[in-house]
Amino acid sequence: MAQKGVQLHRETFSCSICLDLLKDPVTTSCGHSYCMNCIKSHWDGEDHKNIYSCPQCRQMFRPRPVLLKNTILADLVEELKKTGLKAAPADHCYAGAGDVACDVCTGRKLKALKSCLVCLISYCDQHLQPHYDVPQLKKHKLVEPSKKLQENVCSRHDEVMKIFCRTDQQLICYLCLMDEHKGHDTVSAAAERTERQKKLEGSRQNIQQRIQDREKDVKLLQQQAEAINLSADKAVEDSKKIFTELIRLMEKRSSDVKQQVRSQQKREVSRVKELQEKLEQEITELKRKDAELKKLSHTEDHNQFLHNYPSLSALSQSTPSIHIRPLSYFEDVTAAVLEVRDKLQDVLRKKWTNVSLTGTEVDVLLPQPEPKTRADFLKYSCEITLEPNTAHKRLLLSERNRTATRMYDTQSYCSHPDKFTDWFQVLCRESLTGRCYWEVERRGGVDVAVAYKNVSRVGRSTECGFGRNNKSWAWYCDKNSYYFWHNNVKTPVSGPESSRIGVYLDHSAGILSFYRVSETMTLLHRVQTTFTQPLYAGFNIYSFGGTAELCKLK
Repeated sequence: MAQKGVQLHRETFSCSICLDLLKDPVTTSCGHSYCMNCIKSHWDGEDHKNIYSCPQCRQMFRPRPVLLKNTILADLVEELKKTGLKAAPADHCYAGAGDVACDVCTGRKLKALKSCLVCLISYCDQHLQPHYDVPQLKKHKLVEPSKKLQENVCSRHDEVMKIFCRTDQQLICYLCLMDEHKGHDTVSAAAERTERQKKLEGSRQNIQQRIQDREKDVKLLQQQAEAINLSADKAVEDSKKIFTELIRLMEKRSSDVKQQVRSQQKREVSRVKELQEKLEQEITELKRKDAELKKLSHTEDHNQFLHNYPSLSALSQSTPSIHIRPLSYFEDVTAAVLEVRDKLQDVLRKKWTNVSLTGTEVDVLLPQPEPKTRADFLKYSCEITLEPNTAHKRLLLSERNRTATRMYDTQSYCSHPDKFTDWFQVLCRESLTGRCYWEVERRGGVDVAVAYKNVSRVGRSTECGFGRNNKSWAWYCDKNSYYFWHNNVKTPVSGPESSRIGVYLDHSAGILSFYRVSETMTLLHRVQTTFTQPLYAGFNIYSFGGTAELCKLK
C-alpha cells in the first residue's frame, strides 16, 4: 500500500506535458497544474484568435490567463523531493504492445527488466530489487524478459519442468517422472542443455568454418572475375592491334598485286600496240602494191604491160601469222588471290572455333553437374574427325576420317612429322576444351584416349604411348577387360561389356569420364585432375583387324 501511495504522489506531482516533476508549478483556473515553461510553450504554439485551452480538460480561456507561480505546490514538491520522491517514468519506460510487462506493477505497467525462472514472474527495475537483496531470492535464475515463462510449467501437474526425458525427447516435471515417464532415460534439463550446447557449438563451428570457406570462395571468384576482365581487355586490345596489322598487310598485298597487274598490263598492251602498228604498216604497203598491180592488170598495150611488169618492186617479207592465245595470266592472279582468301578463311574458322570454345568456359571454381541421361550428354556432343597426318602407316582411315582400322599392309601416307612411327595410334584434328561428349564404336583391343598435342610421336618409348606418360589418358577395352592408363600406371576397372563407349570431358573442371552407352549411361571410370592444355581425342589399336569409329551423334 505504501508503494501504491508513492506511485500516486508521482503521478499527482508530475507535469502532464513533460511527464517530469513540476518545476515552477502554476495552476490554471480549471485546477490543473503545469510547469510554467511547459504551459507557456504550449500556449505559444496554440495562439489562434486569442483563445487558449487547458491541455487536459480543454477548457477555453479568453484572453490568455496570467499565471503566477503556485508557491504552496512548489514548496510541497521540494519537500517531497527531499523525502525521496522520484520523477514519474517517461512514456518509453512503460510496456508497449511488443514488450514484456512487469507482473507486479498495478495500473500502467512498466517494462520488465528480467524474468525469474523460479518465480515464473517478470519484474521491472523497481520490483526486481529484492532478487538482488534477499539471500533466498539471489539463488533464483534470472534471464532476459520472456513472454513464454508458462511454457516452463507442466500443463498436467502445474509444476516447473526441470527434467528432460531423452526417451520421449520432451521436458517433464518431477511428478511426470513418477508417472508416465517412469523408467525412461531422463536427465536434468541443465545437463541436457549442457550436452546440446556442446553440439550447438560444434554446429556453429562448422557453420563458421563454412562461412570462412565460402568467403574464401567468394574472394577467389572476385579474383577470377578480375582476371577474366583483365584477360579479356588485353585480348581485345591485342587482337585489335593484330587485326590492324593484318589489315595493313592485306592492303599492302592488295596494292602490290594491283601494281604488278597494272605493270604487266602496261607491258603486254605496249607489246600488242607495237605489233599492231607493224601489221597496220604492212596492210598499208600491201594495199599500195595491190593498187599498182591492179593498174598494171588493166594496161591494154601488151608491150607496155611487159615493159612495166619487171619494174614492180617485190613484196617485203610478210609478218608471221598472229595466233591469239587466251589471256589466262590475270585469271591466274584472281585464282591465286581466291586461294589465299579460302585458306585464310579456313585458318580463321578453325582458330576462331578454338577461341570460342576456350572463351566460353570460365566456371573453373564452380563446375556444372555432370549429365545423367544420354539426352543430357548429347547436349555437349562434338563433331571430331581423325587427322591422317598423325596416323600410323598401318592404320587405314575411312568413313571420311571417322574410322580407323589396323591393317597388315602399309598404307600410302605421305611422311609427316606429326605421324606416330611405332605405336598404332592416331589423333583427332579438332582440339577439345570446355564440355565435350563423343562416342566410340570399337571392335577388338582399343585404347580410347585423350592427349595433349605435344605428346611424343617418334619411337616406341612410353613417351609416345597413350596413357603411358603424363600427357595422355587412355581407357583400354577388349571384351570384358577394362583398364585405365595414365603416367604409365595401369588401373584395372570392372564393368559390363560394351562395344560402344561414351566419353565426357569437362576440361575446366578437370573431369574425364568413360561410360557404357545406354539410356541410363553406366559410369565405368571417372578421372579428376587438372588439364593445362587443350586435349585431342585419339585411338591406339592393338589387334590386326581391330577398328575404332567416331560415331555420328544426332
